[in-house]
Amino acid sequence: MRASLILENGAVFLGQSIGEVGKRVCELVFNTSMTGYQEILTDPSYAGQGVVMSYPLIGNYGVNHLDNESSRPWAEALIVRRLSPIGSNFRCEGTLDEYLKQYHIVGVQGVDTRALTRILRSQGTMNGMITCGSDFSIQEALEEIRAFRVEGTVERVTRREAERFPAEGEQRFQVALMDFGVKQNMIDCLTRRGCAVTVYPAHTAAEEILRGGFDGVMLSNGPGDPADNVEIIAQVKKLYDSDLPIFAVCLGHQLLALATGAKTHKMPFGHRGGNHPVKDLAAGRCFITSQNHGYVVTPETVDPAVAEISHVNVNDGTVEGLRYKRPNCFTVQFHPEAAPGPMDTEYLFDRFLDSMGGARHA
Repeated sequence: MRASLILENGAVFLGQSIGEVGKRVCELVFNTSMTGYQEILTDPSYAGQGVVMSYPLIGNYGVNHLDNESSRPWAEALIVRRLSPIGSNFRCEGTLDEYLKQYHIVGVQGVDTRALTRILRSQGTMNGMITCGSDFSIQEALEEIRAFRVEGTVERVTRREAERFPAEGEQRFQVALMDFGVKQNMIDCLTRRGCAVTVYPAHTAAEEILRGGFDGVMLSNGPGDPADNVEIIAQVKKLYDSDLPIFAVCLGHQLLALATGAKTHKMPFGHRGGNHPVKDLAAGRCFITSQNHGYVVTPETVDPAVAEISHVNVNDGTVEGLRYKRPNCFTVQFHPEAAPGPMDTEYLFDRFLDSMGGARHA
């Protein structure tokens, strides 16, 4: 079936419908990863967004339950140049098109994703609509598209109840993980290192965490504008004011920055992909990282008495990490757990464990 992709700026791309037949309005973002489409779709940080895959062939190795990063896909839509009709992989349990239909995700193929990515890079992230068939009004569609805003996403993606994950092998530490849209591999990176992890809903009171006898707290990734989460920021500030070691990633990094007086701003088109170079300033080394974010900490608003910039993006100089003056507290903008992407920065989980060991034996 014919499908149309209508952009907020009035541009229209024609293609063929994939996934569920229907209409979907969302914020359009592009991802430069060559693989990992299932992990991308199930990353809660994509809630409210339609993903444009810049690599031309998507779906060639199919899907399987082991690659899910959460219980379901959160992306609203998928736009690709060509969707593979078959999945060739020894773990394959079905095609990507079947997966999209199962979870009611609309999509379009046959679109010039190179041209579309260039528009989003030059004009910035914008809203769009995928609609099937030809019976629609461009003017009415543009009104609906321009009125759309991504909001309330953390509430949508977070757990409703706390959930405990036991350590693999001998238990070394107990970690409280705040679920703002956590990916499963973040939990796995902790349990593999001997941490028993209790994952809490996003709006859990700090007092509950502080009474739990934990060795450290991790603040997860997640979707949306960090400044919208006023109540969560207040609870994060209470955690910061405690003496518990803290490690925060992506949205968690932004929330902690806001809680300590810094500001954030929306980037023109964000960082999404598995090949973003980041420099660790203390180590003097560059690492290739996995990223998925549209907001960033504004560097001039970081109080040097509170924190110092620890990592920067080599491409555009944006803030990629903060090291706080308060003991045992550090944050990064990128995804050290990857999934998909390189695992160059998993050493940060080891640093987190070191900080908990130091607190325990001080």
